Amino acid sequence: MTLMTDPDPHDFLALGSVLSDRERMIRDTVRTWVNNEILPHIAVWFEEGFLPATLAKDMAALGLLGMHLEGYGCAGTSAVEYGLASMELEAADSGVRSVMSVQGSLAMFAIWRFGSEEQKQQWLPGMAAGDVIGCFGLTEPDAGSDVANMRTSVRQERGGDWVLNGTKMWITNGSIADVAIIWARSDDGTIRGFIVPTDTPGFGSNPIEHKMSLRASNTAELVLDDVRLPSDAVLPAVASMRGPLSCLSEARYGVTWGVMGAARACYESSLSYAHQRQAFGGPIGRLQMTQQRLVEMMIRVEKGSLLALHLGRLKDDGDLSPAQVSFGKMDNVREAMWVAREARALHGANGITLEYPPIRHMMNLESVSTYEGTNEIHQLILGQAITGHNAFG
Repeated sequence: MTLMTDPDPHDFLALGSVLSDRERMIRDTVRTWVNNEILPHIAVWFEEGFLPATLAKDMAALGLLGMHLEGYGCAGTSAVEYGLASMELEAADSGVRSVMSVQGSLAMFAIWRFGSEEQKQQWLPGMAAGDVIGCFGLTEPDAGSDVANMRTSVRQERGGDWVLNGTKMWITNGSIADVAIIWARSDDGTIRGFIVPTDTPGFGSNPIEHKMSLRASNTAELVLDDVRLPSDAVLPAVASMRGPLSCLSEARYGVTWGVMGAARACYESSLSYAHQRQAFGGPIGRLQMTQQRLVEMMIRVEKGSLLALHLGRLKDDGDLSPAQVSFGKMDNVREAMWVAREARALHGANGITLEYPPIRHMMNLESVSTYEGTNEIHQLILGQAITGHNAFG
């Protein structure tokens, strides 16, 4: 007869038991690196509004940059393995996970999916090695979620050169990038993507300051003033909104995993605090209201992690739709936000300090809720998927 043991409060549904040895190895490797190299410093980085640019090289040494892409120096991991890495990075901070996400799932993926063989050979090995930092210029000051109405323009001159003009906003890695993927509208309304070295004349970036969220992240405005590019700077395999939207779907998938790392960090901090904090004659973990909060946090973390894993298995089988990605991004983000806010409250006055992680994660998740598609955008995507009617417009 096998004696049943109590569930692990840090893995209540034994998620780790359904992972392969390789998946657990990648998860544990990233977790160890985060514990040793990120967590001792992240509160100070957040407070100072700073993230070391050298982290990209450290991530590259672990094989994390473009890890889910095949060839060109990329690790070629599975979607689940990429997701597990995203979860562990965001358990430290959303800004840390964003470095990997923007580099691999936006900038590198755009070149890998839509670029020419020459472009792939030129850019991807250096980006996988962390020698070249990329950013992804899609969002604009006056467009936001209304991506189809972008104002950044491009024209092709008689000699074949392209000339870009416009402004992009809220661009992660924008102030430190060596190359930018810029999406622009041509005179005939076609959306095209361009590979833009950031030292090209007319290209400028302005760091965004006074942020209260994603402070440990290099965020910038990009300004393009008659940026002249050669004819082969365009991504040749796409000429429609399908290009940027495909990249966004890749990044949204990583967010589905990542935010559960943030939620887990808030739950685990709360569980530890409930054992340590003494009030009314004992640890607050013995109080009914505290246990109610902890149970609700744990359930949301476990369910969201199982959802991410299910979507990852679908993606690895080639069966994941963009609408299913929207399901994961929308619901896991809002559940993570709930957990972070409850965790902040459980920590009491201590919850507003950076000595504990909930307030930092709570503030970061406000940005994560907005980028890669707001909650409302994903509701409309899901609404169209289940009714067949397009409510955008």
